[in-house]
Amino acid sequence: MSEKVLQLENIHKIFPGVKALDGVSFDLEKGEVHILLGENGAGKSTLMKILAGVYQANEGKVLVKGEEVTFTNTKQAQDKHIAIIYQEFNLIPNLTVAQNIFLGREPRKKSGLVDKAKLKQKAKEILAFLEADISVDMLVDELGVAQQQLVEVAKALSIDAEILIMDEPTATLSEKEIETLFKTIANLQKNGVSIIYISHRLQEIHQIGTRVTVIRDGCTIGTKIAVDTKLDDLITMMVGREISKERIRGANTALSKECLRVRHINSGRKLQDISIDIKQGEIVGFAGLVGSGRTELANAIFGIDKMEGGEVFLFGKRMKKLSPVECIKAGMGFIPENRKEDGLALTLPIRENVVQASLKLLFRNGYINSAIEKEKARQYCQNLKVNTKDIERWVVNLSGGNQQKVVLAKWLCTHSKFLVFDEPTRGIDVGAKEEIHNLITDLAKSGVGIMMISSDLPEVLTLSDRIYVMREGKIVKELPGEGTTQEAVIGFAAGKEVDDEQ
Repeated sequence: MSEKVLQLENIHKIFPGVKALDGVSFDLEKGEVHILLGENGAGKSTLMKILAGVYQANEGKVLVKGEEVTFTNTKQAQDKHIAIIYQEFNLIPNLTVAQNIFLGREPRKKSGLVDKAKLKQKAKEILAFLEADISVDMLVDELGVAQQQLVEVAKALSIDAEILIMDEPTATLSEKEIETLFKTIANLQKNGVSIIYISHRLQEIHQIGTRVTVIRDGCTIGTKIAVDTKLDDLITMMVGREISKERIRGANTALSKECLRVRHINSGRKLQDISIDIKQGEIVGFAGLVGSGRTELANAIFGIDKMEGGEVFLFGKRMKKLSPVECIKAGMGFIPENRKEDGLALTLPIRENVVQASLKLLFRNGYINSAIEKEKARQYCQNLKVNTKDIERWVVNLSGGNQQKVVLAKWLCTHSKFLVFDEPTRGIDVGAKEEIHNLITDLAKSGVGIMMISSDLPEVLTLSDRIYVMREGKIVKELPGEGTTQEAVIGFAAGKEVDDEQ
């Protein structure tokens, strides 16, 4: 008989004006990976924050190993050996790996001073258990994303975590880094650690999942055995409808005027002699492995990063002074990869975020008209189906999918005729992803040129008219969107010889 280490029974959580959880039930068995699925805003994060002691439920029970508990802070949850690793890491960049692992719980000498030797030794032991080749003396700021994630896992193990919550752990990892993470998870399972795993990458369910629970609109929809459940069935449970998997774009034959022309861009080893073209009404996908130079190319075109050589033409006009301000004036918009850091003002309301990039366009006399500001915010929130009734709500309080829609609203408000989408659906549920895909294709139909960077190959193949494949800062292949296989794209991206006819 399986041993239940955690039971959440009939959990309710109400925020002002919002019922986030409406009787959710969930349980976790010893040594399993229980995947928690749901659209953005379904209540997954709220449920986990109740378990971690960040929030308190208005109603319901939490039982750890059969004992009913109430957590009013995170320390109480940690004392019950519950740890959470958030999608945005909680590490201090200018401290060492060892210092981060035991932050606030440092081993001390009788004098009260930190026992640095013991600190390092204990950190080494945990990292050795994780088979992580990381020096405990390195500053976290010197580590890559995958290494930082392992430090977060090490932090969790330093409190002897028996229940580990992982929120979107693979969202920013390469395929090789994901493989390493999955080995770590398997190792934790063997040692009796139980894992709650939140992800929007449905292919991971059959790779590592024991069971999967779906919640929708704050309610439990059902729990299934992972290996016995079809992904299509889980998607229907998540969104309450079937999601189309057909290629959205047909052959695009109605290409018109030039939108973007780039000639011989160079930027050290990051970008090497790149020339590309994008027409109005065309969606051009950019594929490649992590570090291939796709984001660097977008940053160079938008004037964020300096170029060492080359030319950029927007709508036939050579950009003599390349900067974000000049690009926006010329009709270009940029939806960045990191929406929270680069795309939004999180502690400002939706209303202010929507008009942020179009202030000069909307208010030519230099004075903000609050009536126009509210009208635009409501208009775009309604058109993009942003899940909120209050445009005064701070963006930080929105789900990831709704935050992405606010970024889109900001650039749509500028009436840009050329848009760069860098990872447009990363960390977004399948329902919101379909909405954004439809929006991108509608924009292209209206004559907007689209440069789309994505690590999601099905997304690239579904939407793109053409695909540029990048490797080590170079364009290594141009492929048609229709008829191209994932194997062909991966082959060119990885430097393998692939039959051009694929």
